Amino acid sequence: MDSERIFLNHVAQTTPYPLKVEVARAEGTSIFDTDGKEYLDFISGIAVSNIGHRHPHVVKAIKDQLDKYMHVMAYGEFIQSAQNRLAEKLASLLPEQLSTSYFVNSGAEANEGALKLAKRVTGRTQIISCKKSYHGGTHGALSVSGNEMKKYAFRPLLPDVYFIEFNNVEDLAQITEATACVIIEPIQGDAGVRIPSKAYLKALRQRCTETGALLIFDEIQTGYGRTGSLFAFQQFDVIPDILTIAKAMGGGMPMGAFISSKANMQQLTFNPVLGHITTFGGHPVNCAAAVANLEVIENENLIEGVEKKGQLIESLIGHPDIIEIRRIGLMFAVEFKSAERVARIVNQCLEDGLITFWFLSCPESFRLAPPLTISEADIQRGCAIIKNAIEITKEV
Repeated sequence: MDSERIFLNHVAQTTPYPLKVEVARAEGTSIFDTDGKEYLDFISGIAVSNIGHRHPHVVKAIKDQLDKYMHVMAYGEFIQSAQNRLAEKLASLLPEQLSTSYFVNSGAEANEGALKLAKRVTGRTQIISCKKSYHGGTHGALSVSGNEMKKYAFRPLLPDVYFIEFNNVEDLAQITEATACVIIEPIQGDAGVRIPSKAYLKALRQRCTETGALLIFDEIQTGYGRTGSLFAFQQFDVIPDILTIAKAMGGGMPMGAFISSKANMQQLTFNPVLGHITTFGGHPVNCAAAVANLEVIENENLIEGVEKKGQLIESLIGHPDIIEIRRIGLMFAVEFKSAERVARIVNQCLEDGLITFWFLSCPESFRLAPPLTISEADIQRGCAIIKNAIEITKEV
């Protein structure tokens, strides 16, 4: 097949074993290949398509913006209505300490900007992250990710980075007056959906406040309703100094942001000027899509149904071979005895028309993160495929 040849030889590959579904179109909660086969999407492009694929309201917002203008100037110079609408909307949904957004292109870039901001505000260099964390693939984001297997080939990385155990209160003593920031996922995603106690995140917030370290919450996977609230931190009664978002932010368009107070963000405007800069950040088409995305979440009351749908999936996929199901909202890790079994389940599901996936740092679990718009009928259909795959791949 010529398209597969081109893909394998001229499109840079990330693994030796891509899934190779040749996409013709995507609509709602399904993706269709060029042979007309339907794949029910139970991972949302890795927590991106929270409102489904090609939601009409987002598509209309994109088309309307295209009729006006696309890129006109590097970020931060011109006043653009789509950027203004998105910034104002986010400020209205977030605590007053998180009033000012810097729009970028991806989650990794959002975390890069957050790390730079923390160093600039505090004048410190030490960064603390968590073991088994994942914050992105660029050098700075990779430096604060807690998976050595992904890092060793690219060292040396950013210096003065230290790792503590997630959800371990005793380790918080390692945060000191030398610490610029602690970057943490309020729910560890790539580690296999690890959920901390409320007491832990409260103690973390207190320790950062005591030492003057800034607290960065990476909500790139958990944001936009995935956990049953717009952002996961809202369930823990803890407010970060910097919030990073991406993935589901753009309704399917590439979009990210790091968000903090106006006073903090002002630090990036002098000594030096252009303390952070991006050419395509805050692209007007993406910002228009991001505004529409938030409107869909609100107008269709999508967050209200998240927990009920999550409970239904959990009840339907139960099986004696499952070691553990870790879940918050519609964010799942389903653990088995071996990574090999998980790979067989994922492949069987794909063959049967259901897209699931694994975790980089937890290969003995597979992930589920269906669109928040998923219907009960599609939940029933998808879970039946999962149960069948578990049965077919049983150890002999």
